[in-house]
Amino acid sequence: MLRRLKLDNILFLDIETVPQHQHFSELNELTQELYAQKTAYQRKDEIMPEDFYERAGIWAEFGKIICISVGYFTMKGDVRQFRLTSFHGDEVKILKDFKVLLETHFNRPHHLLCAHNGKEFDFPYIARRMIIHGISLPFKLNLFGKKPWEVPHLDTLELWKFGDFKTFTSLKLMAHVLGIPSPKDDIDGSDVRNVYYENKDIDRIIEYCEKDTLTVAQIFLRLRNETLLEENEVITL
Repeated sequence: MLRRLKLDNILFLDIETVPQHQHFSELNELTQELYAQKTAYQRKDEIMPEDFYERAGIWAEFGKIICISVGYFTMKGDVRQFRLTSFHGDEVKILKDFKVLLETHFNRPHHLLCAHNGKEFDFPYIARRMIIHGISLPFKLNLFGKKPWEVPHLDTLELWKFGDFKTFTSLKLMAHVLGIPSPKDDIDGSDVRNVYYENKDIDRIIEYCEKDTLTVAQIFLRLRNETLLEENEVITL
């Protein structure tokens, strides 16, 4: 079934998120209380909400998007290229620019979005942040009233599960077991908050996000039993 999909109809993506503020103390009293309630099920009794705030970026209600990287194939006969680009800066601008991309280049019924754990994280996170900022949802993210088979989303984690919903397989682990070369990164997901707020190095985060987007595409190729992208086939815009 996957082999029937045209690669150039798929937009591969990854997002990076951080807490809305650097410090818990910057939240108003009500937001602090709501964060404590939201995280109570994950925190042990001795862990205070302020000590757990570094993880706030995983929730759209308390986090924000600092980068969306996208990649897409261009096909000319047997020649293929994979083009990467990123949206970063002010979150509202990131979301609006990403929406423009969807509405101008990936707005047809046959177009699909693909991410790793995208159905549980990337796609709903983007949609929630758009709603919070008063941005109307683009067609590809507006799932209200859609039947499961009408949702235009692919998820490499879901594809790997083959109906088994008991475990989670990280992008890094999937790449490893599928023999996908992974360049050595100087950061991982747990470092993004510190790199953003303390080091203020968005370029490192963009590079990390783009590598993950490329890895999602490589995994998709392996799931189709196709050859992996070579370095000369990848173009960063």
